[in-house]
Amino acid sequence: MFQVDINYWAVLVIGVMAMALGYVWYSQSVFGRIWMKLTGKSEAELQGYGSQTILKAFLSALLAGYILAHFVNLVGATTLYEGMITGFWAWLGFSATTLFINDLYEGRPLSLWAINAGYQLVFLSISGAILVSWI
Repeated sequence: MFQVDINYWAVLVIGVMAMALGYVWYSQSVFGRIWMKLTGKSEAELQGYGSQTILKAFLSALLAGYILAHFVNLVGATTLYEGMITGFWAWLGFSATTLFINDLYEGRPLSLWAINAGYQLVFLSISGAILVSWI
């Protein structure tokens, strides 16, 4: 089994960044209105998302950052560009395809996939850059 040195501070920064990015990405002034329309969610439903939902999202982001740290280490990425490209390939191979398959079978519009997959692309690319910055 290979050993990977994980910088847990970088993973924590990724978790915080994910929450901040999501706050902006899904805000009313960016993609929030159209996302709500496409998902059929109301403002009241969104207000009902409590601290448990936010905590689960944060923990998921931490796990994604932790796993991406392994990928970054395995490919030997050391520059910001290499970190971002590693994030891109993780997005293309796992997030983009999985989201697309789910949306395809659930009959969701391509525009919803674009919003959610776009968030994942930015999240994973920035995460890769954060990880190589903290090596």
